[in-house]
Amino acid sequence: MLALTQFTAIILSIFVTSHSSIPIPVARSLRKLGSDLRDARRRRRISTQVMAERSGISRTTLSKAEKGDPGISVGTIATLLFILGLDERLAEVAEVRYDSVGLDLSDELLPQRIRSSRRD
Repeated sequence: MLALTQFTAIILSIFVTSHSSIPIPVARSLRKLGSDLRDARRRRRISTQVMAERSGISRTTLSKAEKGDPGISVGTIATLLFILGLDERLAEVAEVRYDSVGLDLSDELLPQRIRSSRRD
């Protein structure tokens, strides 16, 4: 039988491994987003208790979101942005007009010429 400390170490290693698989630039972006959320909340003078209550999450989850924890759901982040009045651009995150790579790839798939149909 595993000792409690060994079990805890195994669980922690699994948790850390699952979150360390995200790319470094993504981790940086999440930390910046979390920091920006915290700063926006503070500028509005909203306490962590009130913010957590309004969003329906615990203060612990709010703290994780403000630290950029990658395990926080997109729904939670979207709710926090909504409460802060910063949700207007959320729907445009993957908007086609900002997807230059996708647009370039779709342009490559367009036919080079279009032939008229033959009428017999």
